[in-house]
Amino acid sequence: MTGNERAAPAVKLISGLLYPSRAPELIGWSRERLAAILGRVERASESFPFSFTSYYDDIAPDLSRIFFSFEGLRDADGLVGWKKTAVGIEAESANSGARRVNIDPGYIDGARVVLASTKDNAHRVYVADGIFAEVTLCRRKSGWESFSFTFPDFKSGLYDAFLDKVRLDWRRDVRASGAVN
Repeated sequence: MTGNERAAPAVKLISGLLYPSRAPELIGWSRERLAAILGRVERASESFPFSFTSYYDDIAPDLSRIFFSFEGLRDADGLVGWKKTAVGIEAESANSGARRVNIDPGYIDGARVVLASTKDNAHRVYVADGIFAEVTLCRRKSGWESFSFTFPDFKSGLYDAFLDKVRLDWRRDVRASGAVN
């Protein structure tokens, strides 16, 4: 590398899963599919009721969300591949053409939570291959801070305890690896 070029930062891969509350078996199925492709799940959150939007009513009207984090550090430039993997697993889950889960991969580092999306918006940056990135939360001394565009469920603080644990895992892994961020 020359000039101001830098290697991709080392991050902790996370994935949010929206699933029908009446179909908890989809948690295990999704976890197995994700782990087979992305590696061992290091941490799973509790399940949270999800009633922040009707956007996902094509999956089910009564949804829950759970998060997974994955072992080790990853290069942040894997975001596009992680989202494409998630889209593929969503398609595998389909029943009569309708997906049964929604998978939102992203990452955590010391300063932010970044999520991948296939949908463009003014606050998202195009990365590659039809995938956009969004800084959903940032870390300040007082904790996680949202933006005007942050999804209401992330803005609520409901997931903060899990995100804090994953951030600590990231710090531990960075120290152990000697990675420079």
